[in-house]
Amino acid sequence: MSERKVLNKYYPPDFDPSKIPKLKLPKDRQYVVRLMAPFNMRCKTCGEYIYKGKKFNARKETVQNELYLGLPIFRFYIKCTRCLAEITFKTDPENTDYTMEHGATRNFQAEKLLEEEEKRVQKEREDEELNNPMKVLENRTKDSKLEMEVLENLQELKELNQRQAHVDFEAMLQQHRVSEEETRQREQEEDQREMEAMMEQARRRRLLEDSDSDEESTFVPSPLPVRATPTAILEEVPQIKKQKLESWERSVGALGSKSKLAGLVVAKKTPAQRTSSSNGHVALPSPGPGMPQSLKDANASPQIPGASSLSQLGAYSDSEDSSSSS
Repeated sequence: MSERKVLNKYYPPDFDPSKIPKLKLPKDRQYVVRLMAPFNMRCKTCGEYIYKGKKFNARKETVQNELYLGLPIFRFYIKCTRCLAEITFKTDPENTDYTMEHGATRNFQAEKLLEEEEKRVQKEREDEELNNPMKVLENRTKDSKLEMEVLENLQELKELNQRQAHVDFEAMLQQHRVSEEETRQREQEEDQREMEAMMEQARRRRLLEDSDSDEESTFVPSPLPVRATPTAILEEVPQIKKQKLESWERSVGALGSKSKLAGLVVAKKTPAQRTSSSNGHVALPSPGPGMPQSLKDANASPQIPGASSLSQLGAYSDSEDSSSSS
């Protein structure tokens, strides 16, 4: 495999290239090449358009007896993509282009011919002006004359269009100015109305604020209730908001209630009270002016002889539970 990658071949010492036989090939022999269409063309047989750049497998041959500055000219044979008709064209080294021979017509050929004609005329004029100064002056006079004629024709066409259109440009401008003035006045009036509306709204807001301030200044507070004695406030029972009781509080009783635990407060017994308690009666403190209301209620309840203090406490708590549940 490595022998295929070498660049130099081995030539024996007795190698003579003149002894190699030459193939006798015809001069007009053809080769198959791959090329692209050099220009847009249309088939004469079916009218199919063949666009520039379309690829073909073409046959190439050398044109006999045609040379340009020693350069050979080649001819190419292709087939139409629709009807398979044969189309031929050849190279044109003089214009660096291709020339259509038969089988199709070249598109945009008229434009190409016009460009070539313009180039030829320009080249001839430059050759004439190069050696003849009078010819230069004559050509310049002709060019200026032609330019003036073109300008006159253009002016005539403008005047003709104006006469046919019957358009008064001054009236159009005047109407435009009037419309602009009306629009400006309308905008000013709208701005004035908006400003007046805003001023009126601000004035109303200020009047409302002033009236509110006057009402606040004329407000007279309600008189406080008059009490007979300064200590009468102590005798007033505050209205305590009744709280919602839970299910376990309804069944067992509230542990943190001061009214239910007030019965546990016992004053110091006197000797007369001790003797009565020894006989089986529970002696409670006599109500006084400084005694709480709960103790007064406890003293007011009837006492059962022979009952212990624990039984009386249970009866007292049952009465409180029944009253709270009702």
